Amino acid sequence: MMIIGFDAKRAFWNRRGLGNYSRDLIRLMQQYFPDNQYVLFTPKRKNAPFNPDSQGAVSVQPSALIDRMMPSLWRSLTMNRDIRRQHVDIYHGLSQELPFGIHAAAVKTVVTIHDAIFIRYPELYDSVYRTVFTQKNRYSCHVSDRIVAISEQTKHDCIEFFGADEDKIDVVYQGCSSVFRDTVTADEINQVRHKYGLPKQFLLSVGAIERRKNMGIILDAIYKGNIDMPLVIVGGKTAYFAELAKKIASYSLQNRVLFLHQAAFADFPAIYHAASCMIYPSLFEGFGLPILEALCTELPVITSKGGCFDETGGDAAFYIDPLNVDELVDAIQQVLSDSILQKDMKKKGLHHAELFTDEHVAHNMMQVYSKLV
Repeated sequence: MMIIGFDAKRAFWNRRGLGNYSRDLIRLMQQYFPDNQYVLFTPKRKNAPFNPDSQGAVSVQPSALIDRMMPSLWRSLTMNRDIRRQHVDIYHGLSQELPFGIHAAAVKTVVTIHDAIFIRYPELYDSVYRTVFTQKNRYSCHVSDRIVAISEQTKHDCIEFFGADEDKIDVVYQGCSSVFRDTVTADEINQVRHKYGLPKQFLLSVGAIERRKNMGIILDAIYKGNIDMPLVIVGGKTAYFAELAKKIASYSLQNRVLFLHQAAFADFPAIYHAASCMIYPSLFEGFGLPILEALCTELPVITSKGGCFDETGGDAAFYIDPLNVDELVDAIQQVLSDSILQKDMKKKGLHHAELFTDEHVAHNMMQVYSKLV
């Protein structure tokens, strides 16, 4: 038996990619390797939507007054005391960082690196954040016993931007929530369609509404190609939303674009099943989770060339230059008009998605841990 500790802040509180990754990995470890003990370190957990206790996990929060008052200090430095008190064998930083000084804490360490987007696109991030997070990432890659990269693209970024030792990097692809592999009935799809006012047929784009996701090119393609199908965009707002709204008004697409900013995660599979095609023209990702979610729900995917996208989409996706509107117009028209192509993409998508099953992810991660004990 091993005692494995996790940096679980984002598992409890983050509703986006890092939170989903953390929750899924904790769930998989508990499910496939229940003989181990799992300790979840989080600055707070009261009223958190995530509750792993039913599977026997132990959560640890700061006990000292100063740590409760300064949770970021606890998580970055003084948490080492609690890690030692819990007699942890392996501590896994799930979101690109380890506490400073952990190399002296008599514990084996793993850190997951998701991407280096804040370095590749510095204009999207605050300068202080970039400086601090770069330092944390470089430190974590230097002191960790193993590094988990979520794609080959991320592995290369670890080496290029953080000076990581290639010999201690393991590529372990992430999976997606098992709900995307569950059967969704026609009644469930109709209920979700009614709940959100979804059109009978629609193009779908999923992800935070930010510049890097490049959703504006979808609007350009709909307008330029005169594509007669509504677009549904699922994701939280950022400042980029105003730019999209301005473009929608200039193209007179107000009645053909629907934003879902607060869609319940439980409804996501039915939303995917209701759609005709997923468009994911992101400029850069560490993995591109919505691509995998779409493949699991038999939804044809159009996504970007280069980067990690062909790792996630395999031979199932239709790839385009994310800066070329004409390529996207052609791709949308081909996919929507060719039922044989759609059938082939769905079949290949299910096959490729088998590389990312819960069992694969859990056992690949356990192989990483096994190298340290």
